[in-house]
Amino acid sequence: MSDTSVLPASLAVRNLFEDLLGRDVNVAPGDPMTGDDLPLGTIAIYTDPTQKIYAVMGMQLSLAANVGAALGLLPAGAAEDAIDEKTLFPNLAENLGEAFNILTSLLNREGAPHVKLYQVIYPGGTLPNDARAHFLALGKRLDLTIEVARYGKGKFSLSMA
Repeated sequence: MSDTSVLPASLAVRNLFEDLLGRDVNVAPGDPMTGDDLPLGTIAIYTDPTQKIYAVMGMQLSLAANVGAALGLLPAGAAEDAIDEKTLFPNLAENLGEAFNILTSLLNREGAPHVKLYQVIYPGGTLPNDARAHFLALGKRLDLTIEVARYGKGKFSLSMA
């Protein structure tokens, strides 16, 4: 079987975030999330039909809180409070889980295995070792800084297995 996994373009990421959040989103090349970002980051694991890790996607706490707030039509202050307290409040976490589910569309391609969201690990949770290794590995990855208009910005990383 040939490898049909393809990294999404930055433009596709921006367009999906704009459609999802209903506001302007700026996307620029950025630094990858590191091991230091993981304890407060939110990480999504995506699998293929055989439950094999297909991709691992993560957002730094600042981006996660801002996306969660923007999706829930909450004021930017809700995201700022979460960032100040270094936690993702339950309402923001629920919204972010929905966002990660919708972001699956960046990974599904015609002729490729159907990819689905397997698990979301929120701040304070334990990322499985295999997912951690995939996420931090060099190789097929996309690292961006994403800014949600009138909310804020943060790191976004996607690593394909």
